[in-house]
Amino acid sequence: MPLTEISGRSPQHLRDVRFRSFLRPDGLWDIEGELHDSKAVDLNLSNNRRVAAGTAIHHMWIRTTINTALEVQSIEVSMDSHPMGHCPEAAAALQRMVGCSMARGWRKSIQEHLGGVASCTHLRELLFNMATAAFQSVTHVFSSDDPEQPPRHLGQCLGWDFNGPGVAAHYPQFVHWTPSARRANPPATDASAASER
Repeated sequence: MPLTEISGRSPQHLRDVRFRSFLRPDGLWDIEGELHDSKAVDLNLSNNRRVAAGTAIHHMWIRTTINTALEVQSIEVSMDSHPMGHCPEAAAALQRMVGCSMARGWRKSIQEHLGGVASCTHLRELLFNMATAAFQSVTHVFSSDDPEQPPRHLGQCLGWDFNGPGVAAHYPQFVHWTPSARRANPPATDASAASER
C-alpha cells in the first residue's frame, strides 16, 4: 500500500540506492551496492558550478566480496559522478575494510577505518547497509550450532520479538527466551558500560 497522496508539492531531490548479491563459483559472495543522487531542479553549486536537473551528482558502486562467515575478502569501488574532482581519492581507503566482519562490529569498523575525511560519506552509507544485504543472502549466518541458543535474528525487531507471535509460530522453543548471561549478570551501570567501550 503506497503512502497517502499530498498535493501541491514540487520534487527536489532523488536518491536511488540498490543492493544486489551474487554467489560465485568459488563459493564466495559478491555484495554490490549502487548509489545515485540527482536533483529534480537545476542546481547551482559553489564556484559557479551548475548541475542540470536529472544529472547525477553522485553515482557510485561498491562490490564487497565476502566468505560465508561474512568476512570481507576484497573491495572494488567505482565513482562515475562526484561533486569534486578529487573525490575518487576516497576510494583507496576502503581497502582497510578487507578482513573486517559484516557479522559483528561492522558499523564500528567503518567508522574506525573510514570516518571523517578518511574517505567519503556516500561510500560509508553504502557500506553500512551492505551488511543487511549480506545477511539476506548468506542466510545460514542466522543459525546457531547450539540448539539451546536462538537464531541470531530473533529479538532484533518487533517481528521476531521473543514474546511475540512470530517467534511463537516459528520458534516456539524460544518463546519468552532470555539470555542466561542477562539473568546471571546485573545490568551494567553507565560507568561500567563506558569502561568497556
